[in-house]
Amino acid sequence: MCKAVVVGSLNLDTSITLERMPQPGETIAAQGISLNPGGKGANQAFALGRLGCPVAMVGAVGRDAAGDTLLESLQAAGVDCSCVARREVPTGQAFITVDSAGENAIIILAGANSTVSPADVEKLRPLLAQADCLVLQLEIPLETVASAAKLARSLGKVVILDPAPAPGSLPGELLALCDYLKPNETELALLTGLPTATVEQCETAARQLLAQGVGTVLVSLGAKGALAVTPQEALLVAPPQVKAVDTTSAGDCFTAAFALRLVEGETSLQAALEFANTAAALTASRPGAQASIPARDEVEALLAAR
Repeated sequence: MCKAVVVGSLNLDTSITLERMPQPGETIAAQGISLNPGGKGANQAFALGRLGCPVAMVGAVGRDAAGDTLLESLQAAGVDCSCVARREVPTGQAFITVDSAGENAIIILAGANSTVSPADVEKLRPLLAQADCLVLQLEIPLETVASAAKLARSLGKVVILDPAPAPGSLPGELLALCDYLKPNETELALLTGLPTATVEQCETAARQLLAQGVGTVLVSLGAKGALAVTPQEALLVAPPQVKAVDTTSAGDCFTAAFALRLVEGETSLQAALEFANTAAALTASRPGAQASIPARDEVEALLAAR
């Protein structure tokens, strides 16, 4: 029986490593290039499976070699892919540049991800009924995300939304369906129109989202850790110190690791954040998308060593 359901995107990533990001109009030499399974939804499902959570993925890929690659990667992590549709359009792609500090910039071509519809969501009702948690992102149509959140809430399930790529705002109806909203600082600024350069500013912006109905806002702050803001408190948890190599999947791993602790019954917000921070830090210390995601024993070993 699955404990978590991820509704979202599956992309084949083309990752290019650079010493630094190019300026507009500038041509620079790449240090390397690789093809990796990715997509925010697939990364989160992969991370949940790799960390030991029974999880199902809902989305779409094309009838092409890229789709085969993505499904094989998820299945190798133990993810149930029976609700991933094969469509007559190409599999989604992402083009990622990563600099020597591990920072990245990403361009997405939606492909089959754009075909995931509310009708697909309705088909997952039996699957979601047996799960505890629904994890969502924004690389599929917004109406589909909203339909999935509404269905999950009607079934009494926890809803976690990773609002990336962030639009200028999100409908209040969708925000009110989110038990947990997990933006980074940039996404938080886009969603609220407020500055997020400091932890204090992030808390102020997060409280604006709480006022719109979000249960808890989790702000991932990279090397500064993560900030959880609830109506009662603001909790900042620092991450372990690692050398960042590639941050592409760090946020996805954070979301998955936090979801895992929720479905396992963790009641301490700080403990869940510490686990998620540690998993994300390990991910950032390695290259690639799904290839960088750690196993649970690795996360627990680093936690124990702190």
